[in-house]
Amino acid sequence: MRVEKRRIALALLTILVCSGCAVNQASGGDPQVSTGQIQAQQQLADKVDQAAESMTSSPAPDPSPADQPADPPEEKAEKLVPYKGPVEHIFFHPLIAYPELAFDNDSMSKGYDDWFVTVKEFDKIIQSLYANNYILVDIHSLIDETQQNGKTIVTQKELLLPENKKPLVLSIDDMNYYDYMLQNGNVYKLILDDQGNIATYSLTPAGEKNIAYDNEIIPILDQFVKEHSDFSFHGAKGVIALTGYQGVLGYRTNLLDSPTYATEKEEALKVIKRLKETGWTFASHGYGHLDANKVSYDRLASDTQQWKKEVESLTGPVNVYIYPYGSRVETDSKKYRLLVDSGFDILCSVGPAPYLKVKPDALMMDRRHIDGISLKTQGERMLGLFNASEVIDSVRPVDPKPNVAAGKQPPAKKASPSTSAVKK
Repeated sequence: MRVEKRRIALALLTILVCSGCAVNQASGGDPQVSTGQIQAQQQLADKVDQAAESMTSSPAPDPSPADQPADPPEEKAEKLVPYKGPVEHIFFHPLIAYPELAFDNDSMSKGYDDWFVTVKEFDKIIQSLYANNYILVDIHSLIDETQQNGKTIVTQKELLLPENKKPLVLSIDDMNYYDYMLQNGNVYKLILDDQGNIATYSLTPAGEKNIAYDNEIIPILDQFVKEHSDFSFHGAKGVIALTGYQGVLGYRTNLLDSPTYATEKEEALKVIKRLKETGWTFASHGYGHLDANKVSYDRLASDTQQWKKEVESLTGPVNVYIYPYGSRVETDSKKYRLLVDSGFDILCSVGPAPYLKVKPDALMMDRRHIDGISLKTQGERMLGLFNASEVIDSVRPVDPKPNVAAGKQPPAKKASPSTSAVKK
């Protein structure tokens, strides 16, 4: 600043000197200035220099408020508090997209009435969960894993959530779209649209091709979270529990020798990648949907190995095992050790209320089934989540005497590629 003021003073002096020269030349005199002119110009230069020095030493005035740039808006820090209550874990099967096919009085209608929910019911359930201050959390956020002497040690992690929010883990079983599902009201597969978003593909009851975003859990929940970001903690969505005996997500990746295998695998991988990018995670539901508690150790071992070979090779590493039929193995048994040694340190069964226990080698957690049976016979248990009487869809068959008592699981059915039994 001081250098600049001095420069101004010198410029003024130069102007004065040149002005004097110009006057002399205009009068026909010698271009040199007189002694009096020089003295006068020097005195003026000194005054200019003093003024410049004064401006340099004086502090610059503060700019007016209008001149000051506005402070950038501060991001409101998310207030997180420790959560100490129960952790809810609820699960669904793929939604009934076409009730007229699910409830058509054929041999599958009863199973669909018992074990599935309609699109309308799911929409009402998530609206109620949101209104009741639940927030979706990643199941992996419940534990810490550390390595000690080459072993993975599991400890329960403190759950920090936005104030007044309650954690909710959501999972979906059998999102494989088995053959029987294609004839009974479910969509056919998950696909990517032209913008890379998850959509569904199916044929309507009239046989028309239908690409939609409003008839399956994943695209519905994706849109709901987009509109209600505080329903998801750090982008968490849910857990997709896959078998493998009829492929994954509607792609028949089980047909290893099929000429379409490479294409099916490629398309499945694209969908899996997008799901993982948008907050979804994966779990094993066994390769053949076997009752882990009832089958032999050798069969469970073979089933687990096949799942890892055909399904985990698509999804990437998975550490969550969701027991088919909710039928868990005995803790610390040989089968339990098989699952843990296979990399599964989160083991989920089915129960009537929230349950979570952590051992050094695994977290064990119960899930509550949300389906026709729970809507019709377990309404009181669901009141903290939603009001079943307000949720239940009038399109359901009227059944005054449900064939399964509240809280109990149906008898297990054999799982094989040829079965038409509804999987749980």
